[in-house]
Amino acid sequence: MYVLGTAGHVDHGKSVLVRALTGIDPDRLPEEKRRGMTIDLGFAWLRLPGGKEVSIVDVPGHEKFVRNMLAGVGGIDLALLVIAADEGVMPQTREHLAIIDLLNIKKGIVVITKKDLVDEEGLGLAIMEAEEVIQGTTLAEAPIVTVSSVTGDGLPELTAVIDNLLNHTLQRRDIGRPRLPIDRIFTMKGFGTVVTGTLIDGTLRTGQQVEVLPAGLETHVRRIEVHKHRSDLVLPGSRVAINLGGIQSEELDRGMVIASPGWLKPTRLLDVKLRAVSDLSSPVTHNMSITFHTGASEVAGKIRLLDKEKISATESGWAQIGLTFAVAAVEGDLFVIRSPRGTLGGGDIVDAHPKRHRRYQAAVTESLKAREGTVEDAVLALLEAKGTSEVRELALQCCLPEVETGKVLAALARAGQAVLVSSGEGRQLFFSCSYWKHLVAEATKLLQDYHSSFSLRQGMPREEFRSRLRIQPQHLNGIVRQLTEHGNVADEGAVVRLPSHSVGLSPAQQTRVDAFLRMLAESPYCPPTDSPLEPELLNLLLEQKKVVKVDEGIIFTASAYEEMVKRVVEHIESQGTITVAEVRDLFQTSRKYAKALMEHLDGQRITRRVGDQRVLR
Repeated sequence: MYVLGTAGHVDHGKSVLVRALTGIDPDRLPEEKRRGMTIDLGFAWLRLPGGKEVSIVDVPGHEKFVRNMLAGVGGIDLALLVIAADEGVMPQTREHLAIIDLLNIKKGIVVITKKDLVDEEGLGLAIMEAEEVIQGTTLAEAPIVTVSSVTGDGLPELTAVIDNLLNHTLQRRDIGRPRLPIDRIFTMKGFGTVVTGTLIDGTLRTGQQVEVLPAGLETHVRRIEVHKHRSDLVLPGSRVAINLGGIQSEELDRGMVIASPGWLKPTRLLDVKLRAVSDLSSPVTHNMSITFHTGASEVAGKIRLLDKEKISATESGWAQIGLTFAVAAVEGDLFVIRSPRGTLGGGDIVDAHPKRHRRYQAAVTESLKAREGTVEDAVLALLEAKGTSEVRELALQCCLPEVETGKVLAALARAGQAVLVSSGEGRQLFFSCSYWKHLVAEATKLLQDYHSSFSLRQGMPREEFRSRLRIQPQHLNGIVRQLTEHGNVADEGAVVRLPSHSVGLSPAQQTRVDAFLRMLAESPYCPPTDSPLEPELLNLLLEQKKVVKVDEGIIFTASAYEEMVKRVVEHIESQGTITVAEVRDLFQTSRKYAKALMEHLDGQRITRRVGDQRVLR
């Protein structure tokens, strides 16, 4: 499905042309009928000779309604720049053409209308003027077709040119993240709230759960119509009308976006590449108040220039735009800025969720420039800015399919420009080289400090290591594995240490440890409960699994503990159950030790208490 959009000065015959091509009157409002002028967006559709059915968006040409024009022109595949033969190029012709150029609409046709009102010489002058005005714009190579909507002269030729151009136009991409900028809202009796717009970036189905942003409203698709025909599934590039369930039309505004839930995050701050229009009367200046247009939205804001004090006609520069209200936009979306004196410029959204930048920072502008290059440059620049990211998160910010983003990141990792950490279950985490270097340095310093403070411990507990480095739980194993493979740390299971770290006891400490172990061995089943060892030495023995602590103050040698577990299990397997009293008698110990042992085994899920008895789990 493709969308055509008209553009041009007021009263140059856009709506009449649409009606002549389609038989549908796009002017739907009573005031439009009364004034004979398009005020808001109008819609129609046309079946081409090749069989394609295309939507047509008819926009207002009066300067007072450029804001309405911008709400409809953003989603078109092919522009029809309409110029009346009897008047030629007029102010709104130039402004609409500038907007088409800023929105990078590369397919178009210049339609010279009202040819029946001029002679051959007048028509030739209109064609020459049209050829001149489109030079240097995205429509520089556009064909020029002359028509009369009244007599029908030239209409078959125009239809054929439209058909031919669309045969060489790529279909809108499907990256699995549907967005529908709302350009019209109304209520239908028996149905409720209906919105219209041009679907981009994904498909929509009847019954699908969606959210309306930036309002954050949850709703679902009750019914979908394309050109007044019901459809259960619509593809990107379709002009659609959607009946939304459980939501009132008063809750919605033009410019809101319908999206599949959970991925699209509204924003009030944007990094952009701004290009000023060629006929700008005075430059765009730092902290200038503007109105910002993207998709079908219009929001007031201020523009902060990052690399210069002003941007004059035809110049470009980097900027941050701060908005008074949030918009639902993503990287790669196109925008236009205006002021009361007209269209100022426009360009691409480079980062939809940036930090606030200081001005004249070379690192900031270099990072932004990198995102203008190849896909690889853009992905790498975004990864450098974020430091670390999963594929899905980066794909959302790059507005690319996950599969394509994953391939780019994998190639960057193979080339040594990124670091890939695999965390199992297909989960992959990518680091910029600089951020990985920072993480390695931070981990090394963390463990150095820990070993200095706790020299008798084998290493830092794994969970403490994760928490102190602010690592997400799902990524810990992969990061530790990567650090281990590169010799940065040693993984001891429960603890992490530096490869150079080893526990060394002084002669005096070794003497105390040996004496303590002999003391436990002399009375293996009822050892002394007052430990003569300081906590660090006892922790070392526990880490080395030379002793087992079953309760506060009750510590067995590892060999005694293993013997006790073995005999308890054998007794239960033989007799079916065991009691604390039987454990006491089995080891000729006291009830205190027997009770502590059995509660410990319960905690280890070796036994389970049933009344006064224990059974095996």
